[in-house]
Amino acid sequence: MTTAPPSTSISPTTRDIWTRTRGLFLVASLVLLAGIVLAALQSGTPHGTLDPRSADPTGTRAVAELLKQRGVSTHVVTTLAEATSATGRDTTLLVASPNLLTPSQQRRLHQTTSSSSGRTVLAAPTGTVLPTLAPGVRVEAQPAPVTTREPRCSLPAATTAGPADLGGLLYSPTSSLSSSGRPDACYPVETHASLLRLLTPAPTNSSGSGSGSGSGSGDTVLIGATDFLHNERLGQQGNASLALQLLGSRPNLTWYLPSLSDPSAADSQGSTDDTTGGFLSQVPPGWIWGTAQLAFAALLAALWRARRLGPLVTEHLPVAIRASETTEGRARLYRKANARDRAASVLRSATRARLCSLLGVPTAHAHTPASLLPAVSARLPHSDRDLDSLLFGPAPSQDAGLIRLADELDALEREVRAS
Repeated sequence: MTTAPPSTSISPTTRDIWTRTRGLFLVASLVLLAGIVLAALQSGTPHGTLDPRSADPTGTRAVAELLKQRGVSTHVVTTLAEATSATGRDTTLLVASPNLLTPSQQRRLHQTTSSSSGRTVLAAPTGTVLPTLAPGVRVEAQPAPVTTREPRCSLPAATTAGPADLGGLLYSPTSSLSSSGRPDACYPVETHASLLRLLTPAPTNSSGSGSGSGSGSGDTVLIGATDFLHNERLGQQGNASLALQLLGSRPNLTWYLPSLSDPSAADSQGSTDDTTGGFLSQVPPGWIWGTAQLAFAALLAALWRARRLGPLVTEHLPVAIRASETTEGRARLYRKANARDRAASVLRSATRARLCSLLGVPTAHAHTPASLLPAVSARLPHSDRDLDSLLFGPAPSQDAGLIRLADELDALEREVRAS
C-alpha cells in the first residue's frame, strides 16, 4: 500500500481564516448591535429641539401646555405655505429655525408677515437671513453665554417677566430703523441686545392712509437664544412669564418648523436670484456637513488600512533550499542592480561580526574601528595588510575589485582563526 506524501500546500485553513477575520466580525457585530439599540431607543416619534410636541429637556411641550391653559391655540406647521396662510392680526408666528430658509423662502415670508399686522418671532437668526427677514439689524460676531440677565428695557413683556435666561446671538439696530419707531433692545450684553423687538408699520388701506402704530401694527421679535423656552429651564427665573407674554399676546400661535423637504425649498432652486451664488449655495447646509463627515471617515479608513498590521512574521518554506543557492541568488540580484557598494558593505559587515566572536570583542562594537582594529592587530602583529581599508574602506569600483575584496576578507578571517 502506497502512502501519500505529506501535503506541502500553504493555502489558508479554516482556522487561519477565522483567526484573520474574527476582528472584523467582532467590529461588525458591535456596530450592528449598537444600531439595533439606537433604533429601539428612538423607535418612537422623533421630535427635535424647540418642538412643542417634545417632552425632552430641550423640547417645548411645557410652553405649549401653558399657552393652551391660557386659551392660546398652537398649530405646528412644517411648510412655508402653511405658515404664510396662517398669518394674521390675531396670530403669532414663531419661526423655530429661520436659518434653514432659502433666500426665496425668506422673501416670501417677510412679504407676508410685514403686511399681516401680527407678531413674528425669529429664533436665533444669523447674519445670513437678517437682511431679508429683519432689514436694518446686524448681528455681532461674538455670541454671549446664556445666563440670567436683567431686561433693562421698556418692553412690557420683559419688564413683567424680570430676569430671564438670555444670551446667544447679539443684535444691534442700525440708523435705518428710526423711521419705523425706536426698537426695544432687551436683556443687553454691553450695548447689544439678546432680545430685540422691531415695530412693523401697519399696512395702508385702499384710500392710501395708514392705520397708525396702534393695535393694527405688528412687530418682529429677534431672540438670540431659545434656552428660556426649553422644558428644563422654563421653571427658572422669569422664563415662563417671558415665554407666555411673547408667544401668547395673540389668541393663535403658529409654530413653524422649517423642513428641508418643503416643496417651496425645491421650487426656489429655479429662481435666477437664488443661483447667483453658484452650485454650493443651492446645496442645503446639512448635505454639505454630511459630505464633510463622510470624507473625514473615508480618510480615517484609508489611514487605518494603510498602516502595517504588526511586525513581519517568518513562515516555513514548502521546500528546502540550500544556503549556497540563496547566496548565489542574492549575488545575482546585486550584480543585476550593479550594487557593488551594497555587496561590499554586506561582505565587510559579516566579516566584522565573525571577527568579533573570534577576538572576544563585543558585538555592539563590531562596526567601530576604534574597538575592532586594535584587537585584530594584536592577534596578527606581523600582518602587512591595511586593516582599516580592508574592513572599513570604500566600495570597489569594478567587479574585479569586489572579488579581490571577498578573497582578502576570507583570507583575513582564516588567519585570525589559525592564530
